[in-house]
Amino acid sequence: MNEHNTFKAWAAEFVGTFWLVLGGCGSAVLAAGFPELGIGFAGVALAFGLTVLTGAYALGPVSGGHFNPAVTLGLVVAGRFPAARAPGYVGVQVLGAIAAGAVLYAIATGRPGAQLGGFATNGYGEHSPGGYAMGAAFLCEVVMTALFLVVILGATARRAAAGFGGLAIGLCLTLIHLVSIPVTNTSVNPARSTGVALFGPGHAVDQLWLFWAAPIAGAVVGALLWRLLLADGRD
Repeated sequence: MNEHNTFKAWAAEFVGTFWLVLGGCGSAVLAAGFPELGIGFAGVALAFGLTVLTGAYALGPVSGGHFNPAVTLGLVVAGRFPAARAPGYVGVQVLGAIAAGAVLYAIATGRPGAQLGGFATNGYGEHSPGGYAMGAAFLCEVVMTALFLVVILGATARRAAAGFGGLAIGLCLTLIHLVSIPVTNTSVNPARSTGVALFGPGHAVDQLWLFWAAPIAGAVVGALLWRLLLADGRD
C-alpha cells in the first residue's frame, strides 16, 4: 500500500473509531439517563450497533472498517490483515477514541450541574453495572470478543452474501451489548474503553488493563477458531 492510501486508511480508522465512541458512549452519557428521553440499555446497545453498521458501509471501503484494536489483531491472526500494518491501525484507533472522549466530555460538561457518573466507562467488581467480579468480567469480554471475530470473519468471507457484512457485524455488536452491558458495560474494544477512561472516574484507568487484555485474548481465540475449524479455501 502506498503512502497516500495508507494515510487514507488511517484517517478512515480514526474517523470510524471516533464515531463509534461518540455515538455509542454518547448515547449512554447524554441520552440514557433522562427520564423523559431515556433510551435504556437496549437503546445504548442499538446505538453501538448503528455506529459500526454505518461506519462499516461508509468507511469500510477505505480501511476495511476495523475501528477496534482487537479486531485488527484478530484479523492478523486469521491471516486477513498484514501484521506490519497493525500498529498504525491500532494507534489511530486509540487516538480517534480519545478525541471522541474529549468531545463527549466537553459536550457533557456544558450543562449546568452536569453529573457524569461513570462516563460510559467499563469496570468490574463494584464498578460493574451488575456487580460482577473480575473473573466473570474477564470471561464475558473474552467470549463476546471471540464470537464477534467469528461473525466478522464469516460475514466478510468470500463465500458470504455480498453487501451484508456491515449489517451482520452491526447487529452482532448490538446483541453483544444487550448481553454484556450489565456485566462490564461492554467493551470488546480496547480503544473504546481507553477513550472514555481518560475522562472518567479514576477507577476506570485502574481497571483498563482488563479491557485491553480480555478483548485481545478473545480476538485471538475467535480468529483461531475460524481459521482452524470454520474457514475453507474460498475465504
